[in-house]
Amino acid sequence: MYSMRPVSNPPNPFHERDLSWDGPPPPAELVVYEEEARSILSKNTSPDLGFSFSVNPYRGCFHACTYCYARRSHQYLGFGAGTDFDRKLVVKRNAAELLREAFQKASWRGETVVFSGNTDCYQPLEASYRLTQRCLEACLEFRNPVGIITKSKLIRRDIDLLAELHERARCYVVVSVACDDPTARLLEPYASPPSKRIETIRLLAAANIPVTVSAAPMIPGLNDEQIPELLARAREAGASRAFMSMVRLSKDVLPVFLERVERDFPGRAKKIRHAIEEMRAGAMNDASFGSRMRGKGARWEATRAMFEMTCRRLGLDTDWRDATDREVTSFRRPTRQLSLFEG
Repeated sequence: MYSMRPVSNPPNPFHERDLSWDGPPPPAELVVYEEEARSILSKNTSPDLGFSFSVNPYRGCFHACTYCYARRSHQYLGFGAGTDFDRKLVVKRNAAELLREAFQKASWRGETVVFSGNTDCYQPLEASYRLTQRCLEACLEFRNPVGIITKSKLIRRDIDLLAELHERARCYVVVSVACDDPTARLLEPYASPPSKRIETIRLLAAANIPVTVSAAPMIPGLNDEQIPELLARAREAGASRAFMSMVRLSKDVLPVFLERVERDFPGRAKKIRHAIEEMRAGAMNDASFGSRMRGKGARWEATRAMFEMTCRRLGLDTDWRDATDREVTSFRRPTRQLSLFEG
């Protein structure tokens, strides 16, 4: 906390430089803290995730997704997992400089870097701060392979940059589309609507950038029945891969999730809770490695079979985790003789 300072007049996330707003402004006040971070690359040791290294330019997330597993990480900063996570946001101003420093170290071997493993790297503040864009420019300079996970249509701003990254190194994008627009307006209130995300998939695919559609999180009793149609729409738009994971509700996230489900889905809240317990052997969460992203029991197996059958019918590859890491890296450190414009 000692290195963070609040910004008295933070950038307006609704500013029309690169971002158009899709709904009414939120009721809670936005507070932005700027931070000179000590490091930017995070090492993942969980076998549940398909990557080893990630970059998170922002802490907290304006999208305010009800279920977000990253909420508990905000408590490490002395903030809460509820509205603090949504509206007290931390900006790592020196993210790009730290990434270049990491790439210059002899120990760095050019592994794929994923944006972001925690909060959305294209949340609205990115329109003003451009930290993700600057980090991607560093990846292009070093030809370091990149993966991106987002719900935001703001990624469209960087399509030319991503296309060049894919050409010179490797780049893939995962677009999360787990529910329809009316459900998302309540479940993911300040993220781009799923219909806009489908359009984003189309634009990325048209630029020859590999796109995976993420049907995550799957919340039984709420969005599980929507998944086949969403996969079909994503495939028609140009997605080539897909994956699905079960909602994760740690003890810090669970109260936020239950409160908002009761408020926003009062007629379905009891059904949703019972359905989650049915897939979690009577519990609301399973924190053990190998199980956090998956369910158990007959209902989970039926849902998983439905997902896999739909992917086979549509021609969507579900082996997305190996897509970028099985090739030889393109990484190289620039010298005075080399530039971005050399082949």
